[in-house]
Amino acid sequence: MRYLLTLHMNPALWATLTDDQKNGVYEGHGEFIKLITGSGEMVETKALAEAAESKTVTVKDGVAHTSTGGYVESEAFLCGYYVVDVESEARAVELAAKIPDAQYTAVEVRKVVHEG
Repeated sequence: MRYLLTLHMNPALWATLTDDQKNGVYEGHGEFIKLITGSGEMVETKALAEAAESKTVTVKDGVAHTSTGGYVESEAFLCGYYVVDVESEARAVELAAKIPDAQYTAVEVRKVVHEG
């Protein structure tokens, strides 16, 4: 079963971390990637730009409208994800707990129900 593990950045919270804590997060991702690659559970991972660099597109009456910034007005934004192929939801949750961001913010675990 495949699961999407989403990571969310809160810039205000990130600003409170020490350089050692930030480096621990970066290094922890390297260790996590080695873990899930070694176990054969890695499907893919991506890091995303800040929400301020995104565009939001809506269509009203057949006309596309574009705005700058993320879809949701929030301090936190989607900053990256992992897709893992695991035996169970319990394993996906176990892996999510190993992502260093989980020490400071939540990692969301969502089952992939369709792949195109």
